Amino acid sequence: MTTKKKVAIQIPAHAKRGDVAERYALELEALAPIADVFEVQSSSVAEFLAGAHDADAIVTSWGIRIDQQIIAGLSRCVVIGVGSVGVDMVDVEAATDAGIVVTNVPDVFIEEVADHAMMLLLAATRRTKLMDSLVNSDNWFKGRAVLSAVPRLYGTTLGLIAFGNVARAVARRAKPFGMHVIAHDPYVSELTLTAEGVEPVSLPELLERADYVSMHAPLNDETRHMLSTAEFRAMKPSAVVVNTGRGPTIDEGALIAALQNGEIAAAGLDVLEQEPPAADNPLLTMDNVIVTPHVASATTRMRPETRRRVGREVALVLRGKWPMSCVNPTVLPRTTLERWQPYPMVRGPNR
Repeated sequence: MTTKKKVAIQIPAHAKRGDVAERYALELEALAPIADVFEVQSSSVAEFLAGAHDADAIVTSWGIRIDQQIIAGLSRCVVIGVGSVGVDMVDVEAATDAGIVVTNVPDVFIEEVADHAMMLLLAATRRTKLMDSLVNSDNWFKGRAVLSAVPRLYGTTLGLIAFGNVARAVARRAKPFGMHVIAHDPYVSELTLTAEGVEPVSLPELLERADYVSMHAPLNDETRHMLSTAEFRAMKPSAVVVNTGRGPTIDEGALIAALQNGEIAAAGLDVLEQEPPAADNPLLTMDNVIVTPHVASATTRMRPETRRRVGREVALVLRGKWPMSCVNPTVLPRTTLERWQPYPMVRGPNR
């Protein structure tokens, strides 16, 4: 009888352990025939490795970062499954060096995040937070004066930073509003942008021209604080900044200063540098800022389908096959994994 593989699912240090068969029923749809699943808490590297050092696979979405130290302590791991689009909770370079495949879920909740980005854009533009406050403070007649100074949406320019799946879906939503869409992404062919009716531009040109700047870049060393003091000063004073990607791609202190100094007009944020934010974070009390609690992807479908997808991705690798979505595809030729028909998609983290 073939020995089953071991799959460690990372849970936060404060989380209570549960019945694995019940709690991970969706992941087990694909994993049950080939693997035993167990939980590993992660208050420290030592605690995590004590439970996961001999696992064949790790599933993670939260907890401590799977960094180089942890990866070095994994004796049998062949795949790390990340239950999100972004993979900044894993040191992908260290995993690649160790010959470990990293998978993500790049296409399950794209439409939901794009919807949320457009909602934030519209809500920030129309100062929805302030309008609601005026109504509830018996200042009904003051709203029109505020919005009379706001340009109409039709004919404005939306600038997308990065042009992955979410950004492309946002572009499709923006055009019916009469917006011209430009984008900057040095890792995407200009022909890909123009095929979507989007104008490719440099980052300085995007900052100069855009009435709305929507951030979609993944978080890495290149993109951390990609928008900071100099970038905000390069924008129009009427510009609105939206972020549904990763909080640290925007220098939050610089954003706060730009809003306070009138260097930009408003912001719509689903992600922050610190989550949850400190109670005294100025962004929470600004009338021209809409903040939502990192929920852009959340719908009735999102979590169940994400969990099923993680299970399928990990199961494919444990069965000796390429995953559908490989964040570090250069590792695949170094493994004994086989392609399968139809050929799977190999893609990096969505931007």
